[in-house]
Amino acid sequence: MSELFDAVDALVASRSSLPPPAKRRRLRQAHALTLDEVAAALGVRRATVGDWEMGKTEPRPPQRDAYARLLKQLAQLYPTAESTEAPQEDAAAPQTVPPTASETPPAPTGPEPEAAAPTASDTTTAAPAGPATASRRPATKKAAPANPPATTSRKKAAPAPTPASGGTYAHGPLLVLDADADRNVTGYGIGGLILDVPAKTLPVLVEWALAEARLGAERLHGSGKDADPLLVLTKAACERYGLPTELSHEERLAGRLPEGHKVLKQLQRAEWKLTKRGLGPWARIYRPAHGGRRQCVQLCIPSWHALDDRAWGHAAQLDPAELARVLGLYAQRVMTPVGSAAVTGLQLMIALNPPTRASEPDADGRRHREHRPGSLGTEPMDPAPCEATDGHPVLADLPRFHVRGPDEKLFEEAYDWARDLTDAECTKRHLVGLDVNLAFAAAANGAVVGLTSPPVHVTDPAFDAALPGSWLVDLSHIDPNRVKVGKQWRDLEGDLLPSPFTPTGQRPEGPAWYATPTVAYAVELGYEVAPLEAWVRSESGRFLDGWYKRLRDAYVTTMAELGVGEKLSPAEFLEAMDGYKSRDPELGIVVDAVKMTVKGGIGKLREKARGGGWKPGQPWPALARPTWRPDIRAAVISRARINMHRKMVALAAATGQYPVAVLSDCAVYAADGPSPLDVLPYDTDGRTVPGSFRLGVSPGMVKHEGTQSVLWGADVLEQLAGDGHVANLARYIKTGEVTTKDTGE
Repeated sequence: MSELFDAVDALVASRSSLPPPAKRRRLRQAHALTLDEVAAALGVRRATVGDWEMGKTEPRPPQRDAYARLLKQLAQLYPTAESTEAPQEDAAAPQTVPPTASETPPAPTGPEPEAAAPTASDTTTAAPAGPATASRRPATKKAAPANPPATTSRKKAAPAPTPASGGTYAHGPLLVLDADADRNVTGYGIGGLILDVPAKTLPVLVEWALAEARLGAERLHGSGKDADPLLVLTKAACERYGLPTELSHEERLAGRLPEGHKVLKQLQRAEWKLTKRGLGPWARIYRPAHGGRRQCVQLCIPSWHALDDRAWGHAAQLDPAELARVLGLYAQRVMTPVGSAAVTGLQLMIALNPPTRASEPDADGRRHREHRPGSLGTEPMDPAPCEATDGHPVLADLPRFHVRGPDEKLFEEAYDWARDLTDAECTKRHLVGLDVNLAFAAAANGAVVGLTSPPVHVTDPAFDAALPGSWLVDLSHIDPNRVKVGKQWRDLEGDLLPSPFTPTGQRPEGPAWYATPTVAYAVELGYEVAPLEAWVRSESGRFLDGWYKRLRDAYVTTMAELGVGEKLSPAEFLEAMDGYKSRDPELGIVVDAVKMTVKGGIGKLREKARGGGWKPGQPWPALARPTWRPDIRAAVISRARINMHRKMVALAAATGQYPVAVLSDCAVYAADGPSPLDVLPYDTDGRTVPGSFRLGVSPGMVKHEGTQSVLWGADVLEQLAGDGHVANLARYIKTGEVTTKDTGE
């Protein structure tokens, strides 16, 4: 029997004992250690340490012994740690919130009520009168030191963002909230930060976020406003606060909870308000402004499909700490999300270029809000009739079912063009796709667009390339077989190139409306133009330059952390791009979110009517925004398409190579080899054709989109042929999979 006892004793001794999960966290926090620091010391992921502290998993050897040693030493340093965990009550009234800008909250889908800071009389009334339910956790626990060292876990290729050291927003822009089996709520922030969240109802949670959590972000422009705190609720957190983990079919169609929901009643009793969007996947909870202060909190609920797969990939399935890292990086490099990537991209324009500023002091020494030059102002603007989308109120006088032609409607869209392979191209072995990085962002850089002055109609105008607007002009006389390239006339095979003037690549057949960049390119190609009429804007500026720089820096910085730097040679760049997202999938999500912010933000400038009940000729909510500017969208897309054509012409003139398909920012070429280097003629010094495609990570440069065989291309063209339509191989070049019939949509 003694041998059995010895075996049991040895088995127990082989595993170091550990304190309970809650005490593990308290000891780490008492020593001001971040999850990143502990994870780096133990050689595990940050999320793994978080799971140990939540009791979801237990450490295994050899990390278990080292982790036990760490906790034992911390327990010796902080022997009274348990005494600090006395139950505390939920806050019944908000504390004073540091003053921020007093302007209205962002309104990505239309004008919304103002949000403001609390007054002394604001109290939460979600619970009955009397003492609040006791919480077993302290109000806040700061996990990061004042100046945390930049450490990384072993499996991460880049450091996580760290909270600001002190200040109003010491805990960063957001928290991801999760609840355990005991209904205790934990907030995960940037840099491995963990906060204990005492609030037991949604109204109290909002109060806590504003009064104690120290969440938010500094304004991006001196005349702008600080970002509101963002709380991201996991399924467990939704259950904890009385919210459904998923929306019903009817609720998804409505985009919000029904008015009679118990949580909405709690918010109403506590005198909190919701914007017109209601309590949906992205919600904004606020109180009206008082005393020049604002009080507003944003909610994001991933299980309600707040994080679109097209922009955020599998982010909604990440652990809370990992999701906090992804959203925190995005918030720090772009801005705190305020909705979908498209909504955030649009709001970023205003955050970087606010419509108002403080005036100079008047005779009484007071400052007032005034228009800020270079912005889009605060008032919406009607477009020119040719720029308006179908159904816009400015077109209300058109006959019902009238279809506008090119001479009535501005149609600046991205390329969707393809042709059949030539005999020479059929003898080659490969089809190689080249994709332009952040093509719309590159096109936005330096774009001169109209600002606050309404468009002015002019007949028989002289074309001015410096004047933003829309021009009715006939460009059918331009011969694609003979154009100027670098100010030199060159002969080309024009039938093998798409026309630069139409999204379909077909040559124009008569007068049509074009944005200024398109007409300017006709002049650049060496031809005279004679507009018949125009809608022009005399007040103009480079409104999107700051927006481009912010997104460009976010993209390039994140790609560098994935091992794809700016100073790589073409061969090194292609090698670095091979499987780059697998080096850190979370950073890969951030890259995709930045891309969708660019595309979505530009698209949101011309948001169409949505939802039932709308009739042509009636306004829809987006028209009330100063940022509903189809003319700016048209100018950017025009520049992107022209940039693409300019590069294709330069390559054709120098090498005789022509694209077989172009889809938006992707061009496909036939080549003898599978690499982009088999298409682009780089010399030994790393130089290629001036003005053509260049490999690299910066916006406007290109990367490898994919390679398929010419036989594959011939099969796809035959498979999808019909009604004179040529399938666009650029749509399938990345994976080679043809999942749906190519309708050109």
